[in-house]
Amino acid sequence: MLFHRMESRDIRINLATEDYLMNTVEIDEPILLMYIQHPCLIVGKHQNIYEEIAVDQAMKDGVIITRRLSGGGTVFDDLGNISFSFIIRKGQVKFGDYPTITQPIVDALKAMGVDNISVNGRNDIFIDGKKISGNAMYTKNQSMFSHGTLLFDVDLNRMEKYLIVSKEKIKTTHIQSVESRVTNIKPYLNKSYQKLTIEGFRDELIRRIFKVDSIEEISSQEIILSQFDQEQIQQSVSEVYSNDDWVYGHHQIFDIKRNAYIKNVGLIEVAFTVEKGKIGEISFSGDYFSQKNQQEVCEKLKGKRLIFNELMSDLTDSEIDLCFSGLDKESLILLLLGELVND
Repeated sequence: MLFHRMESRDIRINLATEDYLMNTVEIDEPILLMYIQHPCLIVGKHQNIYEEIAVDQAMKDGVIITRRLSGGGTVFDDLGNISFSFIIRKGQVKFGDYPTITQPIVDALKAMGVDNISVNGRNDIFIDGKKISGNAMYTKNQSMFSHGTLLFDVDLNRMEKYLIVSKEKIKTTHIQSVESRVTNIKPYLNKSYQKLTIEGFRDELIRRIFKVDSIEEISSQEIILSQFDQEQIQQSVSEVYSNDDWVYGHHQIFDIKRNAYIKNVGLIEVAFTVEKGKIGEISFSGDYFSQKNQQEVCEKLKGKRLIFNELMSDLTDSEIDLCFSGLDKESLILLLLGELVND
């Protein structure tokens, strides 16, 4: 087995590195990747970003938002999380066989003192019934990777701040919050390992997986990226992982409906489509008063992303008041975002 410890703390570079190695390295043997990143939100390939995360709050707090190649749900990472990835030849493990692919991680954690650890559900690792890892797979040509998170010492309060738990999940699993169903690994480790830095925890996992006394023993198996490799990876970051069309776009058109009763304005209902992450056809209805047809506002909103600051810059209070008597620009945008509380 080969391994690579990513130096970057930017999730976009790390995901691009994973993709690059899968596509360029001859997979004669598995490759283990370990990476750590600054606060970020990683949306699954097929997800509607606006229904999964509080986009404006994350942007306001400087949290990086990106989309990965694999499916599954949205995850929040910070510097208390380690991500891991196994790149293997396609067919060596059945697609979706997470218990097999994550077994080396489970065994390493057991060796570090973690009891009552198991792989449950579709793709998660649990300790005492609480999730400490979510995993996803992706396959292309003759290669496949399976990557996942490991919550070592993550700020769980921030996680709950940004992730939107779907009402359907709450209904079917009786989950009341993100924090109630996840936990960190650190308290479950033997005390000697609880003092490790995040980098120390990463290296200890690698040592346990390779069954060696020190990383130096396997230095010949560590992949070191060349300048050319790094340039190719950076190109992928620009074209994919930091590209708004990829991050906010969506392969399907979806419909959104919002409504609110606003004091001194009345009931306003809005229905619109979103295509490739941007507003498409949009219409308003309700019992509000107006001096002007809303078509001009609708035209200005078309093609815009559902991002607070972007919408604020394209509208004026005066035109909003003419179309919706008594309504201000900020309230209209909060209605579009689904964040307006009925008066």
